[in-house]
Amino acid sequence: YPCFSPRQSAYFSFFGAHILCPAIGGRLPTQVSDTVVEPYNAALGLHHLTENADGVVSFDNESLFDIFSRCLKTTPTFGDMNHMVSQALSGVTCSLRFPGQLNNDIRKLLTNLVPFPRLKFLTPSFAPLMSRGSQGYFQPTIPELIEILFDRESLLCSFDPSQGRYLSTACVFRGNVYMPLVDSALADLRDSAHEKFTNWIPDNIKASMCGIPCGWWKRASHMLCNNTAIKDVISRILVQFDSLFDKGAFIHWYVQEGMDEMELTEARANITDLISEYDACGVAACMEPADAELCSATEPDPGQTG
Repeated sequence: YPCFSPRQSAYFSFFGAHILCPAIGGRLPTQVSDTVVEPYNAALGLHHLTENADGVVSFDNESLFDIFSRCLKTTPTFGDMNHMVSQALSGVTCSLRFPGQLNNDIRKLLTNLVPFPRLKFLTPSFAPLMSRGSQGYFQPTIPELIEILFDRESLLCSFDPSQGRYLSTACVFRGNVYMPLVDSALADLRDSAHEKFTNWIPDNIKASMCGIPCGWWKRASHMLCNNTAIKDVISRILVQFDSLFDKGAFIHWYVQEGMDEMELTEARANITDLISEYDACGVAACMEPADAELCSATEPDPGQTG
């Protein structure tokens, strides 16, 4: 990777900071994890990332497993899922390594994706989600790529985006792509599905291009989105955390390693505040711009939370 200034280096570290969330539905993971204390680990990681990271890319083990099972028709190993994570992250940072007409960098990504300091949990997706053997008979068009990107089943974190609003999105297109057609397709999406986007952040879809193809596909696309429905994932962590913490289960192992039990209590309080902030921002997304501005002005001071 190229050299960065100290501030840019701090931004770059956000791509290495991601959380692997527990499984869906309040149950402990069975398909992709055998760690009973995963809710504790996820909550503690979420607590520290909320306070220290500039941005967080969130992945869900269950979502990764489901994509392999549904789209690629295979049972993945942890190596396979790690490869998918690396593909998603390398796609949104490709302009750091390759030249392009509309290059992006990490500073621009975070400037456009994080409207408030604590609402920085981003969800990746990429298209096409198909096996390598599919390239011979399917090469997606630009509108098809955009449709796949915003499809719920393409998100690498399990939540329903229709239950929230997109605060901002950043799309990176690679390969043989005609940018005026991309801009037109994104504008059509913004107009036809305006209820999915917040109405007080104008032009909240950012597009960039890299002419170097992605692997064996002539054209591909990657996306990072900031959707208020990510609070459902955070709430799931909190529910699973409470199911163990209320009984005092497994806490002694953390205490024996030198951790104070109060750290778990602080992590829970911070997560609860974060969910409330996403709820408030989700309400603001449905308001008129003037009312939303008033709501955002009353957002809690991050230094007073947790």
